[in-house]
Amino acid sequence: MPARPLPVPAFWAILAAALAVAAALPPAGRAQEPRTPDAGASATDAGPRAAIERVLDAQRQAWNDGDIEAFLEPYWKSEGLSFSSGGETRRGFRATRDRYLATYPDRQAMGTLEFSALEISPLGDDVALVLGEWDLARDAGAIGGNFSLVMRRIDGRWLIVHDHTSRRDGPRRPAPPVTR
Repeated sequence: MPARPLPVPAFWAILAAALAVAAALPPAGRAQEPRTPDAGASATDAGPRAAIERVLDAQRQAWNDGDIEAFLEPYWKSEGLSFSSGGETRRGFRATRDRYLATYPDRQAMGTLEFSALEISPLGDDVALVLGEWDLARDAGAIGGNFSLVMRRIDGRWLIVHDHTSRRDGPRRPAPPVTR
């Protein structure tokens, strides 16, 4: 009987998938102008981690201001964008935007967003994998989960080219320590 291969740790599986997605993306055209100077986080910043943190913070602030359009600003305005959630994958910016508008039709449904447990792993000069958790406090009940993003620096801006967001069942569990 042949030996069974050892299971691949989840981190390496996600890393391999992120690299495959980033490698398969076509060259990007010109991106739209950012809403604010910080929202785009330019290529001259000290490093990708700080720039990506600024992009995510601008997203959180836009969400909490009730501005979905500004929240969507760092998503790649391309048919090459992919968004996976709820067991479905949507392709293209328009489908991603439509999903957000249908799921969060008003300020009350949006609630207050927080990101936590961020792990930003550069995969090259212009590509990074971002893992994290999201939580929404809202009148209809708190919800949250985790996400993984593949971000690419396109025309000097860090943009989300792939988003996989999952909803957590039940209360938040303590995250295991990050090992590197």
